[in-house]
Amino acid sequence: MGYEQVLYEVDEGVGLITLNRPEKLNAFTGTMGEELWDAFNRALDDDEVRAIVFTGAGRGFCAGVDLKALTKPGEGEKISGGDFIKKFPTAMYESPKPSVCAMNGAAIGVGVTMAVSFDMRIAAEDAKLAVPFSKLGILAGFGSSHLLPKLVGRGNALDLLLTARSILGPEALEMGLVNRVVPADQVLSTSIEIARTMAGHDPLVIDHCKQLINAGQDATIAEALANESRIGAALRAAKAARDGS
Repeated sequence: MGYEQVLYEVDEGVGLITLNRPEKLNAFTGTMGEELWDAFNRALDDDEVRAIVFTGAGRGFCAGVDLKALTKPGEGEKISGGDFIKKFPTAMYESPKPSVCAMNGAAIGVGVTMAVSFDMRIAAEDAKLAVPFSKLGILAGFGSSHLLPKLVGRGNALDLLLTARSILGPEALEMGLVNRVVPADQVLSTSIEIARTMAGHDPLVIDHCKQLINAGQDATIAEALANESRIGAALRAAKAARDGS
């Protein structure tokens, strides 16, 4: 698939996927969604890729849905009915390859709800983040009704969604929406450094570690212990099968 609104490259084990509409602050379109879904699956299928980074070209990460694009034939249907909206949050959350979202600038609406399924989020200090869906008379999607309160708690999730207010990087860090905040010119390099660190570990261990944490979030202590035993055994079996021992 040739890309018009996305860039894809691989370097030292990291698959870098860039939203590439800098003149529109990478506002989201149905076409972009199709290309992101293809690029993401390309990274999953590429044995050279051991970690995935998403970022935005130019000054922003993603300024929300491009409302003008919705007036073009087929664009609305691509957004509402496309695989990216329907499948990406689960696929990214469960991906065996670790992921980092490099939020190099403004992340509005889908720019936030897209990011919450990643393993880590690195934001610029001056990045403006908002989920202003209530202003538009619609509800947040992309699995954010589950993922957002997991990250920031029910109170903070409702604060962001009901007020539709904007926050900057430091407040996003304080409430747990992002993992780290750095100067804008360091967001991508920091994200790639983190991704390369994870890419340097045994991919089977990374995969099973993610499975363990995903399973443990809502587990009781007894269930967590059982999960650790079960997933630990699965890891040992996978290593034995791979190594021929």
